[in-house]
Amino acid sequence: MKVSDKRKLPHRDVEVTIMGLGCAQMGNLYRLTPYEESKGAFDTAWNSGMRYFDTAPFYGYTRSERRLGTMVTEHDRSEYTLSTKVGRVMVPDETVGPEEDTYVAPLPFRPVYDYSYDAIMRSFEASQQRLGVLKPDILYIHDIGPYTHGDKHQHYWDQLTTGGGFKALGKLRDEGSTKAVGLGVNEWEVVRDAMDVFDIDAAMLAGRYTLLEQQSLGFMNSCVEKGVGIVVAGAFNSGILAGNRKFNYKDAPAELLARVDALHDVCEEMGVSLQAAALQFPLAHPASVTVVSGARNSAQLSSNIGWFEQDIPDAFWSELQRRGLIAEGAPVPGAKG
Repeated sequence: MKVSDKRKLPHRDVEVTIMGLGCAQMGNLYRLTPYEESKGAFDTAWNSGMRYFDTAPFYGYTRSERRLGTMVTEHDRSEYTLSTKVGRVMVPDETVGPEEDTYVAPLPFRPVYDYSYDAIMRSFEASQQRLGVLKPDILYIHDIGPYTHGDKHQHYWDQLTTGGGFKALGKLRDEGSTKAVGLGVNEWEVVRDAMDVFDIDAAMLAGRYTLLEQQSLGFMNSCVEKGVGIVVAGAFNSGILAGNRKFNYKDAPAELLARVDALHDVCEEMGVSLQAAALQFPLAHPASVTVVSGARNSAQLSSNIGWFEQDIPDAFWSELQRRGLIAEGAPVPGAKG
C-alpha cells in the first residue's frame, strides 16, 4: 500500500487517501510544537501524496484549526480532503491557563460542550473562519458517549436528538456546506446508537478497532452493511503498540501488556515492525477507508509513512491468527476473497 492510494466513502462523493494526517499535535498536544515543526509534518504529508487532513476546534483550543488552515489554503481546494468537528463551542476566556486538557499554551478560548442545533451551527461557522475553508468535506460530532460524559451522557445525547444537533448536521449536508457527516469518538457503541437514529456517513473511531483490540468487529461488519465508512484513529492505542506501555493514556493493565508482548514476539520472529502491523491491520476491514496518524514533525511522519508502506508477508498474519492474537473472523491484509 501507498499512503497516496485512495478510497471513497460508501454513500458520499468523498475520497480520502488511505493514510491521513491527524492534527492534534498542531495544537501543542503534550508539549510546545513550533509552527515550523508542524509545517514540516504537513509538507512531508503533502509531498508523500497524503491528501486527507483532520482537525478540531478543541485541539490547542483553536490553534490546530488556525495552523492547518494556513497550510492547506496554500493549495488548490480541489486537491485535498478536510475534516473538522463540532460539539464544543469555543468561548473567549482569559482564565485559560498555561496547560489545559493536555494542551500546552492553549489559546484563550475555553471549550464548552454543546450539541444543540444552534451550537452546532455556531461552531461550524467559527471553524470556517479559522480554517479559511467554506466547505469542509467531513464534519464530525466530537467526543460524545457514556465514557466521555458519564452521568451527563443522556443530557448531551438529548441535545443531539431532540435538541436538533443531528438536524443541524443534516441541514449542513443537505445545503452542501459539507459533503459528509458523522461522529469522531472513542466509543463504538455510541456510533451504533447514532446509526439507529440518524443517517451518518462516516465515523472516526479512535483506538477501538486495532491490532490490539477487536471487540468492535461485529459493529464494523454492520458498518459495511449500512454503508458507513470508518476512519481509523489511534491505531497505536495511545502508544502501547508503539512502545510507551500506555493504554487509553493510562498505565496499561498486565493482561494487555502480555498481549502486546505476544504480538511483539511474532514481529521479532518474522522481521516485521509492530508499528507497521498496527497501522496496516485496521485497513484490512472493508468498513475502513483510511487510517489517521498524528505526527509532531517531519521525522515522526516519515517514520509512520515507512511503517505504513512496509511489506508484510501473508505468513505473518496467518501466524497471528494461529496464535489467537487476532479475533476470529477479523479480516487481515493480503487475504483473498
